[in-house]
Amino acid sequence: MTRVSEEPSTGPHAAPRLSVIVPMLNEARGIDALLARLLPALESTDLDFEIIAVDDGSVDDTLEILKQRHASNARIKALSLSRNFGKEIAVAAGLRHASGDAVVIMDGDLQHPPELIPKLVAQWRNGYDVVYAQRIDRDADSPTRRFLARIFYRTFRMLSGTRLHENAGDFRLLSRSAVAALNRLGERARFNKGLYAWIGFKSIGVPFDVPERPDAGKSRWRPRQLWHFALDGLASFTTIPLRIWSYLGLAISLLALAFGLYIIVDTMLYGNSVRGYPT
Repeated sequence: MTRVSEEPSTGPHAAPRLSVIVPMLNEARGIDALLARLLPALESTDLDFEIIAVDDGSVDDTLEILKQRHASNARIKALSLSRNFGKEIAVAAGLRHASGDAVVIMDGDLQHPPELIPKLVAQWRNGYDVVYAQRIDRDADSPTRRFLARIFYRTFRMLSGTRLHENAGDFRLLSRSAVAALNRLGERARFNKGLYAWIGFKSIGVPFDVPERPDAGKSRWRPRQLWHFALDGLASFTTIPLRIWSYLGLAISLLALAFGLYIIVDTMLYGNSVRGYPT
């Protein structure tokens, strides 16, 4: 990984720092539109801030544009991953480099409105460690996707015992304590929504409407990717599949042992017509 940045200013009178993590994959066309709304929203919080864009192996000019924006504004920084690791790992990389007293995680396609950030900050100032943006509805998703999402969340809760934050995605604010807890977790296959809920901490939701994508594009998440993502989430938070296969293996072993004992007893009492079979 390569970081394009400058060391944050520190001092006894420095304002609390707010870090904003934005995972990006081929977002060259939308960077300026994002910054045009994100910078004023952050300035309205009266906090010192940094923007950490995580380039997740883009093949367009995403990284070059970020370098140019950093040259004109040092608070805009970038992490460049060596290849496409996926959004979950990109967020984890950003969390490890964020220096803020609070950290906001958001997407770069403007479906996470930057104007909501001051409301997230306000709840953090009220003492909440996890402040998640809560979608008022899921009308942007197809009926099939909404149905499958409900099934997944119910299954996840039943198998893992962890209640996910309702109608919440990655758009949220985390306190430094919550970030430190996440950074101590070493999972490679990460299901961040589950981790945000699993670490605990005092949490609250801030409702918002999900706007349309400015370019009228579609989600990059394909059915196959969502399927694998769901399986990773379930496998990461429950040992039930491992227990099932352990019990199945034990049952097969007991059946094999019982059959072996039967062959031995049968041979000793009645002999065996198939020469060499008992041995």
